[in-house]
Amino acid sequence: MKVAHRFLVVAVVVTLGACGSGKPIAPTEQAVEVGTLTAAAQSVPLSRQTVGRLSALRSADVRARVAGILEQRVYDEGSDVKQGQLLFRIDPAPLRAALNAQLANLAAAKATYDNNRIAAERARAVSAKGLLSRSSLDSAEAAERTAAAAVKQAQANVESARINLGYAQVSAPISGRAGKQQVTEGALVGQNDATLLTTIEQIDPLYVNFSLAVGELEAMRRAAASGQITLTQRDQVQLRISLPDGTPYPETGLLDFTAATVDAATGSVSLRGSVPNPKHNLMPGMFVNVDLELGAIKQAWLVPQSAVQRDAQGLYVYVAANGKAALKHIAAETAQDGRWIVTEGLADGDQIAMSNIQKLRPDIAVKATPWQDPGAGATAPIAAH
Repeated sequence: MKVAHRFLVVAVVVTLGACGSGKPIAPTEQAVEVGTLTAAAQSVPLSRQTVGRLSALRSADVRARVAGILEQRVYDEGSDVKQGQLLFRIDPAPLRAALNAQLANLAAAKATYDNNRIAAERARAVSAKGLLSRSSLDSAEAAERTAAAAVKQAQANVESARINLGYAQVSAPISGRAGKQQVTEGALVGQNDATLLTTIEQIDPLYVNFSLAVGELEAMRRAAASGQITLTQRDQVQLRISLPDGTPYPETGLLDFTAATVDAATGSVSLRGSVPNPKHNLMPGMFVNVDLELGAIKQAWLVPQSAVQRDAQGLYVYVAANGKAALKHIAAETAQDGRWIVTEGLADGDQIAMSNIQKLRPDIAVKATPWQDPGAGATAPIAAH
């Protein structure tokens, strides 16, 4: 009974003491531990990512240029061929006969010319002695000129027949990879039109065709004019491609064409690059991811995407300042290798919160501790605090 009374007295004293202070007892606020990185501005490559499609550097249709029966395909379908290499043979017999006929016509024309030339020379000799009328001399010389013209025409016919005979041997107009045979042996080709026999595509290097929004290009030009960025000359702009599954392609290409007009349907500008394809791993028609290096941003901060959040006003990060958390909105238009390229909103020396971000709010007490980048092997864009 005495023990219970003693506990009651102690409780009353404690209660009165608390009430006498006039202030509620609040638990001490515990600082949130956060890992931070120190922001440091640097020059950052200005790159753009888009999707492009590969096309052959040159593509040539191989067609039958004379009428005849296709006798033989000489090349292997899908193989690489050299310019001038024999691909098909067309039956040359009718073409050789046509050439022989034209040679005979040329011989006849030359014989006629020789006869008329001799007659004209005789007429000129007799006319000089006054024994031949002027009209007879004119007729003899006209016959000589007509025969000379007939010889030239016959020579042209022979040359044409010889060219047609040469077309019986169908050769590759360019070097590249020859496609599938379009006409089988024994078929009549070139009768009414130039029959397509196969197609050759030059695939080393390859073109990669893509486009960029005209507004984006204009924004870069304005930024370059204001000195915020530097742009690389067009013929020195490098591009890298990767396959649809993300596999990077080892060869580096160059931008070689920019359209002078804007596509009214898409509001974009067509561009084209050239990519080496020495091992023929790439094929025309493939879609690839294109990464363009257009220049450099003179001053920017690379911030890991895990540190960046979004609210109604845009992107923001938390920074540790004077033992408290502060919210900073940032301007970042593009990401690169898992990091945002921040152009506004940060200052050198800002301690960017990288861990326990979900526990932070403005003005909450924080305790900054070093943060270790999981990808420590790579060159860090900002330094650990």
